[in-house]
Amino acid sequence: MQSAMEISARYCQKELESYGSCVSSNPSTWQQKCHDLKMKVSQCTSSHPVIQKIRQDCSKEFVKFEQCLRENQESPTSCTAHVAHFLSCAETVNLSGVTTDKLPQSS
Repeated sequence: MQSAMEISARYCQKELESYGSCVSSNPSTWQQKCHDLKMKVSQCTSSHPVIQKIRQDCSKEFVKFEQCLRENQESPTSCTAHVAHFLSCAETVNLSGVTTDKLPQSS
């Protein structure tokens, strides 16, 4: 089974790289400075059926992770347990019947 991260990296590599670079370059202000890039990643990944299914089935874990990031903007690494819970959930999502065909990469 492909994880959400693998799918995101495969189909939204450009967006993820830009966002990751912005976050790394702005450790204390990334939440504000990188918002537009975060939205581009979200738009790219949200159209993939596997991502939609994972977001639906693991929404509680993802919301907790996002809340942790908002509350710990200056130390996002303190949210590693939250991201681990989300990824663990994502790995258990039943993807049978969900198409995993490649979608066109956004420009």
